[in-house]
Amino acid sequence: MQTHMRQEINEIPEAVARLLDQSGADLAAAGHALRERDPAFLVTIARGSSDHAATFIKYAIELTTGRPVASLGPSLASIYHAPMKLAGGAAIAISQSGKSPDIVAMAQAATDAGALSIALTNTLQSPIADASSHAIDIQAGPELAVAATKSYFNSIVAGLAVLAEWVDDDALRSALRDLPTVCRKAVALEWNDLAGQLGDAESLFMLGRGPALAIASEAALKFKETSNMHAEAYSSAEVLHGPVALVDYRFPIVAFAARDAAEGSVVEIADGLVEKGALAFVTSNNAGKANALPFVATGHPLTDALCLILPFYGFVEAWSRSRGFNPDAPAALKKVTETK
Repeated sequence: MQTHMRQEINEIPEAVARLLDQSGADLAAAGHALRERDPAFLVTIARGSSDHAATFIKYAIELTTGRPVASLGPSLASIYHAPMKLAGGAAIAISQSGKSPDIVAMAQAATDAGALSIALTNTLQSPIADASSHAIDIQAGPELAVAATKSYFNSIVAGLAVLAEWVDDDALRSALRDLPTVCRKAVALEWNDLAGQLGDAESLFMLGRGPALAIASEAALKFKETSNMHAEAYSSAEVLHGPVALVDYRFPIVAFAARDAAEGSVVEIADGLVEKGALAFVTSNNAGKANALPFVATGHPLTDALCLILPFYGFVEAWSRSRGFNPDAPAALKKVTETK
């Protein structure tokens, strides 16, 4: 019998199609509002997997529009009650449940401070929708596993769809329309070589650059959540500034490389870490020494990076079960964390 997590991974292609179809009007409205506002800057508001989705959207916006995007700590509103000055800017808040008190408080504070606020949520009738200028149902459907998969993926797709409408990007629109088909291929990939070589490893690094760094961060969190395994995410450049000291013989490294301007540098660093004795894997066919992991090339650098998480989700769900854990119910974790 499949776990809820595996079922929900398999549902991602349909969830993406549902989002683009059923929330299309709201995605367009939010994008047009951004075009009218022409924000000088943006801020994001999120925690956990949603924060990793926000990081991906941050890179996508900065790469596409040149507008700086910063993450706001929710405690600024919920704990410190610090006044914000966000006139002329925009805010993107992400919450699957739509009711985490600190996320809602920060979204409301951003709206009150003059930001054009957009909420991405899997629960449209929720406090975060009421606190925001625009609310978008990410249409992930019920997500029973504690470890988020569908909601993470669809939050990013929603952010990319809003971006495409904001900047009137036909290439990104086309890539998003192709996503359900591409996702079906990516979900079916298996990372058996990685599973076969990890052995009794207790710690590993996940590397990425640009949007793929957000994928590495999400992957590291999923290792911790589902397998009680210590994993840390680093920029493939930053790992050389200190963390590399931990790399010894067969220290596992997974490098997420998309088909974008950073692919060459990520592969080069992964190959270099092999020379230090690391057991390195990379989602690229250009590696000379690191082990290549299967991926689906989407034809667009942003959706290419996003789809790297799909074979990883399948891998980590199976890895969790192989180590005697239940990926649906990680120890000491709840589905909704209501931090104040």
